[in-house]
Amino acid sequence: MDASFWALVGLVIFLALVVYLKVPGKVAKGLDDRADKVRDELEEARKLREEAQGLLAEYQRKRKEAEEEAAEIVSAAKREAKAYAEDATRKTEEFVKRRTALAELKIEQAESQAVAEVRASAVDVAVEAAEQILASKVTGTIASKLVKDGIAEVKAKLN
Repeated sequence: MDASFWALVGLVIFLALVVYLKVPGKVAKGLDDRADKVRDELEEARKLREEAQGLLAEYQRKRKEAEEEAAEIVSAAKREAKAYAEDATRKTEEFVKRRTALAELKIEQAESQAVAEVRASAVDVAVEAAEQILASKVTGTIASKLVKDGIAEVKAKLN
């Protein structure tokens, strides 16, 4: 009996012992458990990936909505600014027109007052001149009556 025989006997005993202790079943069961665990982890990873993709899509949608809302706000602000500018321009023009009309009215009043003052002065001067001329040429009660009538007539015509 040589060494290879004992090696064969040892190998057969080893294989019989491996089969008796159900090592192939345990190894298979261990591999199956490991495969199930890997499958579960892959399924969980797939679910997490789908959830992440859903969150990404939701955040992209929210970002897009926020950008649209921001664009609407900017557009509304531009419209309001334009309306305020137009309103300010219109109010400024109206203010200038009112001030111009008021200045023109004051000028007209000043002109009217100046004309009235000149007329009054002219009337006074004419009355005084007429009074002096009549006083020097006409005397007595007739003169007094003529002077009074003339003054009254001149005042009535000039005013």
